Amino acid sequence: MIYDVLIAGGGPVGLFLACELRLAGLSVLVLEQAEDPRSPLKRLPFGMRGLSAPTIEAFYRRGLLDELTAPKPAKDSAPSAAHWMHQSRRPGGHFAGIQFFHDNIDTSKWPYRLPSPAGTSMMVEMESLETVLAARAEAMGVEIRRGFGVEEFDQSDEDVTVRAGGETFRGSWLVGCDGGRSTVRKAGGFEFVGTDPEFTGYSAEIEMADPDKLRPGRHYTATGMYTYTPPGTITMVDFDGGAFHRTQPITLEHVQKVLRRISVTDATLTALKLATTWTDRAYQATAYRKGRILLAGDAAHIHSPLGGQGLNLGLGDAMNLGWKLAATIRGEAPDGLLDTYSSERHPIGAQVLDWSRAQVGLMRPSRSSRALEAIIRDLIDTRDGAAYFAERVWGVSLRYDLGGSHPLVGRSAPDFELVDGRRLGDLLRAGRGLLLDFDACAPFEALASRWADRITYVASDAKDRRGLSALFTRPDGVVAWAGETAPNPEDVARAASQWFGEPGKEPASV
Repeated sequence: MIYDVLIAGGGPVGLFLACELRLAGLSVLVLEQAEDPRSPLKRLPFGMRGLSAPTIEAFYRRGLLDELTAPKPAKDSAPSAAHWMHQSRRPGGHFAGIQFFHDNIDTSKWPYRLPSPAGTSMMVEMESLETVLAARAEAMGVEIRRGFGVEEFDQSDEDVTVRAGGETFRGSWLVGCDGGRSTVRKAGGFEFVGTDPEFTGYSAEIEMADPDKLRPGRHYTATGMYTYTPPGTITMVDFDGGAFHRTQPITLEHVQKVLRRISVTDATLTALKLATTWTDRAYQATAYRKGRILLAGDAAHIHSPLGGQGLNLGLGDAMNLGWKLAATIRGEAPDGLLDTYSSERHPIGAQVLDWSRAQVGLMRPSRSSRALEAIIRDLIDTRDGAAYFAERVWGVSLRYDLGGSHPLVGRSAPDFELVDGRRLGDLLRAGRGLLLDFDACAPFEALASRWADRITYVASDAKDRRGLSALFTRPDGVVAWAGETAPNPEDVARAASQWFGEPGKEPASV
């Protein structure tokens, strides 16, 4: 059998991409190296991840949000509360550990954001997220092979042949979603460039003989940084150039030595229950496509986990790539559509890598970094400062350069609530383009009918239309065109041609 798409990697990015491709009716095989997707590192406390606005909106628009927010069965033991939960103000996020607070954010700076089931941020456990995505993928008909890590592959002008788990598989396309040490990226010869690590980070679950010797919360010292959440969760940053990461076993003695040096205490550990290391190495593929091979998620870009941007960045790749690759395979794509995946997502990846590097600069154990930290603390505690950091951390400011003069073009569409109770998010579940016509303009309906197999047309007023007369979005919910008074249908036709090709057009060359 020749699959439409082979996906290397069965983590959240690979699974979400598989769902997007199946939504378009493609045959998809996911090849995952691990036989068992479960891991203690995917559960509390280390498995907790923050989802940003674009990710939450993507899950909402595909009908996944309710599953992710459904009440979970009680655990045998409740996780320890994060140190910020003991504060009187509600944190909205942080930059290098410096928090900004909800009550300080001026949301009037975002005039096109409307109340929606999809908020600006939420927490999710990695294991729960993967479970929901895997269940959705399998229900949609995605084939998942666990214990089948990609070993090597060959590509021709027509297809890709992959060897994994001692077997051979063929697909029209191969997407590497196989993590920071991606076999697909390495075997595909992708150039991977960036900056080397400055530190080794530690996340550990420990038991202590004298827990009172560590103060809860995040602390910068003359030798590094540590965060302590009672009764026994520790995160540390040791500026050793990343020398310890994956070079030696993580022992109790070593963790205690590093903790004592960084915390400047003589704290004694009595047990090391779980530990992992990480670094701030920040690298990015110079291109996300070579022939019939594509990269997404950590296979395309790696950076430190500071600020929790990595998962969101990868899921954004999947949402952007899925419909474009599907249109290409189905022969419906206009020329160059697949190239926009890299041209849109590569700059976003580069921004996130620099955001991560900036946080590292603020964390260095130096007087200049502490002085800079004091300035950032003052700025982040202002209304404008809190709004700026919220925009970046929550992803509210994300915008693709699609041209067009309206400020909504290139941004995520507002979740308009129609007078009949339907919402824009619900109208995007089929993964099609959407022409939302608030004034029921007859030429718009005729225009949309030309792309009836790819575009949903809805004529209905909204309870709050924010001054718009009509709105046209891509399948990923990104606004391709927005009109206010007396819009010209030909403008919409040009936008439809740009993203969906001409009706009856011959398949584009890939």
